[in-house]
Formats: sequence, structure tokens, C-alpha cells
Amino acid sequence: MKIAQIAPLYEAVPPRLYGGTERVVAFLADALVDAGHDVTLFAAGDASCRAPVVAVRDQAIRLDPAPLKSDLAAHLAMLHEVRARADEFDVLHFHVDLLHYPFFEHLASRTVTTLHGRLDLKDLPGAYGCWPQFPLVSISDHQRRPLPSANWHGTVHHGLPLDLLPFTAAPKGGYLAFLGRVSPEKRLDRAIQIARAAGMPLRIAAKVDAADQQYFARRIEPLLDGPDIEFVGEINEAGKAAFLGEAEALLFPIDWPEPFGLVMIEAMACGTPVVAWNCGSVPEVLEDGVTGRIVDSLPAAIAAVAQVRRYDRAAIRAQFDKRFSAPVMAARYVELYERLLEADRGPRRRRA
Repeated sequence: MKIAQIAPLYEAVPPRLYGGTERVVAFLADALVDAGHDVTLFAAGDASCRAPVVAVRDQAIRLDPAPLKSDLAAHLAMLHEVRARADEFDVLHFHVDLLHYPFFEHLASRTVTTLHGRLDLKDLPGAYGCWPQFPLVSISDHQRRPLPSANWHGTVHHGLPLDLLPFTAAPKGGYLAFLGRVSPEKRLDRAIQIARAAGMPLRIAAKVDAADQQYFARRIEPLLDGPDIEFVGEINEAGKAAFLGEAEALLFPIDWPEPFGLVMIEAMACGTPVVAWNCGSVPEVLEDGVTGRIVDSLPAAIAAVAQVRRYDRAAIRAQFDKRFSAPVMAARYVELYERLLEADRGPRRRRA
């Protein structure tokens, strides 16, 4: 099957540091290539994967040092290139939200659009109502709730390469971990409360966006005082293995409808249990009592820290292998591609 993967241009594919969507696109492209498919990736020029790359920008936008740049112009130029080459592919798989809809209406039946973000935004129902012909894929069933009548064709959970993050049977770090982004909805303040109440050090590997600098300065920095809290900053893929693998548990105390939560399966790949709030996709990703604890309160989270440290880390890794590997993700997408293409062939045969 000839498949085009169309990635956002904000981060490299995969990202050099923080980034979720572009990381998943890279893992999917590689897994599809490994499965024998002919894959082409449309992305920024610093992409690195086993599929040929059509570079539509010299580098990803976020780490580009140019003081003035237009993300809209970059994405429109990419969509122009994809449209010019659309006949080369059986499937056009978009990861850019709904930006491509006006340009690909005549090809909607050969497209797949995976939505990677939250969908409870004011303007989205009207926009998706304008283009109901585009087949959509959710990354969790919970993600769909704000748009229940959209053209959903499946849910495909994210997956990671089996050899990306090594299993750690006996962590020696003696700390709890927080990995991700510093923002109000990620609740790093809550993670600090949990760690201190549980009497354990907390290591924080997190990105601070420009939009969240004020929040970080006012709400988080005052909480970092003391030897029990270490703020590491952003880390790359290589640093993530040791950071997660040596942790006793990952804290994921979110306060928003998380569409998936890639960091949860990254921890699972290392055998590290997760203590997470019952929000968004968390109950779909974690198996309570096996790969972590799902909690609704600070007292429950504090108690859970002691509980999960006794969990079988090999069993956690086994759940990752079974449910959240990149080959599993790719196989589910291939099934979806084939189903959509077969549905598209029916009308074509009738017209012929």
C-alpha cells in the first residue's frame, strides 16, 4: 500500500526534545515501512525516519532561530505539495487537525485524519459539520465525547517502538517522576504536593512554553525550593529512558480531558507504574491495579505511591508490549486504511 503521512511542522519528526504528535507520526511511519508498505512522509527537513521525506520546510518551526516565521504559510505550502502529488498514494493520512479540509474535498474518501488534540473547543462542532465527509480517527474513545456525531471510523491508541525504552526491573533512583509540560492543566503543583506528602523526592523533566512562563514563575518556581524537588528541564529521547526507568513511579495528576497521554505508555515501557488522575483517556490507558492507580483525590494519590512501588514491573511492561507497541498501532491503522479503501472502491465500481 502506498501511504502518505502528513505531519505538523511545529516539531521535528521525531522531536528533538518535547513533542507528542510528531513523535507518534515518526513511530507510525517506521512501523508501516517495517510492515512492507511504501510510505512517504511530508514534514520539515529535519525529520528522521525510515520513510522517504518530502521536506516542505528547512527545519521544524519551534526550534527555528528565525525571529519571524509563519506557521500558517508553512502548512499551506505543505498541503499544496501533498495535493500536487496526491495521485501517487492510495491513502493520505493527515495529522494536521482540519487544516486540509477545503483543499481535499474531492479526495476525502482516500484520506484519514487522526485528531491529536482536545475537541471541546467552541468553534469545532461547526467546522466539522462543514466537512462531514472526512473519515476521522480518535486516539482515545474519550476524546470523541465533545463531537459524538462526527465521522468517526475508529480509535487507534498510540504506540512506541518495542526497543525505544528499555525495561528496568529494579529501579535504583528512589524518586518519583513528572514528565511533560508545565501548564495549569498538567498540575505540576499537585505532583509536588503528592511527592512531599509521600516523603519522596520528585524529579521534574518538563518544557515551559512561552505562554506558560508567567504561570511557571508565579505558581511553580516558589514550590521548587528544597533538596527534595529537582527541576531538570526538557530532556531528549536518550535521557528519557534513565529518567523514567529509574523512577519508582510516574505522577500524572492532570486536570483536563487528556486525549491520550503518551508519557503514561512511555513509563509502562520502562516497567514504571503510574499514579494518574481519573481524567480524559486515563482509564483507557491504565489498568488500575496492574499498570498503575487511577485516583480522584490527593489522599488517594499519596496512598497510591506506596501501593504502586510493590507492583510487578514485568507485568507492566507486558501490558505495554501487548497494547501500546508501534507494530500494534500500525496494524490497526492498516486495517482501517483497507476498510476505507474497500468502501471507496464500491462507488467507483458502480460508476464504472
